[in-house]
Amino acid sequence: MPVIIGPQEIKEFDVDAMAIRVFLKALEIIGGPRKLIEYRNLTWITSLMEASYAIVLAEEAFKTEDDIAEFLGLTRQTVRNILRAEPELVLKKLEGELQEKTPRAHTAGGLAKLAYKEIKEGRDALIFFSAVLQESARVLGVGWPAEVLVRIKGLSWPAEPEIVAERLAGLVVDGKALDALVREHEGPIDHPRVLLHFLSQKLKEA
Repeated sequence: MPVIIGPQEIKEFDVDAMAIRVFLKALEIIGGPRKLIEYRNLTWITSLMEASYAIVLAEEAFKTEDDIAEFLGLTRQTVRNILRAEPELVLKKLEGELQEKTPRAHTAGGLAKLAYKEIKEGRDALIFFSAVLQESARVLGVGWPAEVLVRIKGLSWPAEPEIVAERLAGLVVDGKALDALVREHEGPIDHPRVLLHFLSQKLKEA
């Protein structure tokens, strides 16, 4: 039976913090939240987050495809497509693929791979990301997933809803306070991917 990564092992190198860094860098590479807003294509957020986790778990924790699939709740084939993606090919086709509603696994994987490489080589400044994020979240009200990830950086996972809610205080999307929505979560939140999925579902409710 495969050994699934556990809390203690995660703590050793903080997979969540590294995955968030990779995600933010990948988002910067494609042009920041504004580019996704331009295409009305925020479904990319979840795919990039999953790919970021997959790359970090493979490269930093040396996890197998089965381990990663179990951890992220994805199929083994999806994980394989992410890990085998060619970053250079993705960049060549990126502009066209941004128009697709949901990125293919190899597209998200290629971006995550490229972002991971940039970070490992010391190019992790995220020079313009913060300003673009704040503007898009404030003016257009649709940059919330990235804003959430920025606010929860440094948290240890699993995290209690109340602790997460404190980080999200004051963040309102479609008239709904995210800290109040988080408090509706039953039990500890396993990791950022679960948090984003939970908030997305809550925001869709009438």
